[in-house]
Amino acid sequence: MGADLPQRLVPDELWELVAPLLPSFAARPQGGGTAPCDERAVFTAVVYVLTSGCAWRHLPPTFGTSPATAHRRFTVWTGAGLWRRLHRAVLDELGARGEADWASAIVDAASVRAKKGGTLAGPNPVDRGKKGSKMHVLSDAQGIPLVVAVSGANLHDSQAFKPLVLAIPAVRSRRGPRRRRPVKVRADKAYFSADHLAWLRSRGLIPRIARPGIESGERLGRHRWKIERSIAWLFGYRRLTVRYERTGSHFLAFLGLAAALTCYKKLSRLRSGGGRPLRSPAART
Repeated sequence: MGADLPQRLVPDELWELVAPLLPSFAARPQGGGTAPCDERAVFTAVVYVLTSGCAWRHLPPTFGTSPATAHRRFTVWTGAGLWRRLHRAVLDELGARGEADWASAIVDAASVRAKKGGTLAGPNPVDRGKKGSKMHVLSDAQGIPLVVAVSGANLHDSQAFKPLVLAIPAVRSRRGPRRRRPVKVRADKAYFSADHLAWLRSRGLIPRIARPGIESGERLGRHRWKIERSIAWLFGYRRLTVRYERTGSHFLAFLGLAAALTCYKKLSRLRSGGGRPLRSPAART
């Protein structure tokens, strides 16, 4: 393993966003005491597990932290809501650069096998009833993931529609107040219902949902490919391709971190192209 791998996984600019968001951690009372933990090393180890898909027990010693320490800190950070706050911090940076495209929000979902079952898992109707989970994603018009969620594979896509729209975060704008309202909401025919159409219109949103038996997917497909690409990006993190976590919140944590890293990659490309430096969350108003 290359010596520069930790730096590539968590570059300095990303760590500047992460560090202010980390909760204080009280070490477990143990006799003899233990050396303080390098939080950046632990965070990098978590990113490695997400990226490589390796089991915690196979975490290489290169990261300078034990598998038990990395897993314990991951659990604490998950309980503290770190991944959601990091995702929103990166979205704020993109929004401040005018990169959030509010022309529409696009909704889609994808199923994964849940090897060990657990919470937020259920029989997959398209996989011979085997245990599975469903990843729900809502993106902006360009495919930047704004909201992610996890459910059992037996939950119909349409049941996640309203919670996803309601969960759109208020993102910073280049000028003016934060924004969380897209102009249109796009989805395939699995999300179509008269109730959804009326609900969107009551909130001032223009529905663009394919009608079963009336509209082909080609027209909507001109836009939906962007969220399909986003889901492909998320599946590029190998820990998401098959769910091994018994605890549903842990799988959601990995999905949230993957969404944050996906957004950060776009932010990093903008910065390398010559933009203003990142600001830590503590410096924001």
